[in-house]
Amino acid sequence: MLVAAAVCPCPPLLVPEVAAGAAPELTAARAACTDALGVLAASRPDLLVVVGPAEQSGRGPFPEGAPGSFRGFGVDLDVRLGGGVSLAGAPERPLPPSLAVAAWLLERTGWSDAPVEGLGVGEPLEAERCVRAGAGIVARADRVALLVMGDASACRKLKAPGYLDERAAGFDAEVARALGAADVAALKALDAELAYELKASGRAPWQVLAGAAEGADLGGALLYEDAPYGVGYVVAAWS
Repeated sequence: MLVAAAVCPCPPLLVPEVAAGAAPELTAARAACTDALGVLAASRPDLLVVVGPAEQSGRGPFPEGAPGSFRGFGVDLDVRLGGGVSLAGAPERPLPPSLAVAAWLLERTGWSDAPVEGLGVGEPLEAERCVRAGAGIVARADRVALLVMGDASACRKLKAPGYLDERAAGFDAEVARALGAADVAALKALDAELAYELKASGRAPWQVLAGAAEGADLGGALLYEDAPYGVGYVVAAWS
């Protein structure tokens, strides 16, 4: 069953080496992510599963020790999921960017509390399949924790990646409310088409979380919510 969850944004800019001179702008978000991961550690899980958005090449499961890199963002920085080493003979399939950011967060906080696995989720995945995937994850161990990566809308400002969309603020406010309140029903009901139009990469991972949390009776706390680059970033912890 699900015993805890942390929800974090997944921009590579969370990594100070990638953000460079802009790094201080996300200091509060990094601190909130650290607090959220502390909730995961305190839950003493048997298994931690990291879920994040991914393109076609980055979907599917990733074992502990899977490699990730920020070289595509101009930074000579490599990470491994969970900090472990990959199994002998296992393919070195690279982590998608969202899971690489998660791996960096785990390394930064010194995660050693449970085995770690990763799952890349495609943006078009229907809500029902997301929910089923979440239910399948938590059936794998007695005590499962989730680290759920994903951003809200990318349309909060004129200079945002998706330009300004007047619907974005309301969508993000409801996402932040639902994540902060651990409102499983509201997450399941998120409009996939609207999320796509607003370039909200977190929709599918959040609905995987909703499926995993069904019946777990967890409470939530909203630790951070802002849109410093016109992209909604939310940090929440469930326990």
